[in-house]
Amino acid sequence: MFDREQALGLLRKYNSNEALILHAFCVEETMRKFANHFGEDASYWALVGLLHDVDYGSFPDQHCIKAPQLLEEIGADEAFIHAVCSHGWGLCCTVEPTLRMEKVLYTIDELTGLVYATALMRPEHMQGMGVKSVKKKWSSKGFAAGVNRDIITEGAKMLDMDIEQVISLTIEAMSEAQEKIGL
Repeated sequence: MFDREQALGLLRKYNSNEALILHAFCVEETMRKFANHFGEDASYWALVGLLHDVDYGSFPDQHCIKAPQLLEEIGADEAFIHAVCSHGWGLCCTVEPTLRMEKVLYTIDELTGLVYATALMRPEHMQGMGVKSVKKKWSSKGFAAGVNRDIITEGAKMLDMDIEQVISLTIEAMSEAQEKIGL
C-alpha cells in the first residue's frame, strides 16, 4: 500500500491548481472524520478522499475515467480505485457507491465545497460555524451555484443519516483542519 506522501505526489503531478489541492485536503480530512465516527480505517478513508479528484486537473473531461490509470502509478488496488471513482456516479461515470466509505465520499465531496464557500463569507471563517449557517447558504441557489445539493441529500439518504448530522461532522472536520485547508 502506498503512503500519504506518494498519494500527495501523484495528486500534485496531475493537479497544478492550488484550489483543487485545498479541496482534496478538505475531502481528506472529512473522510478521516467520518471513518473515525464509524470506527473504520481513518488512514485509508483519508487517502481515498485525498485522491478522489486525482484526474480532474489534467483530464477534466475524463474525470473518474482516467483516474484508474493514474492510480495504478502508485499501486492502488481495484477496491481503492472503485472507491475513488464512485464519487462521480451519475455525473461522469457509472461506478456506483456501494460501501459506506464510498457513500460518504459521494456525499461530502459536494458538501465540503458548500462549507468552504460558507466559511469564506464569514470574517471568522470556520470559527463558530454551525449547521444553521450552512443550511442558510444551502437555500440560496445562487450561492455556490456549482454545488449539487441534490447529491448531498441523496448521499445522506444512502447513508441513512440526517443531513444535519452529515453537515455537522463535515464542519467539525474542516474546523479541525483550518490551517491545512487554507482557512
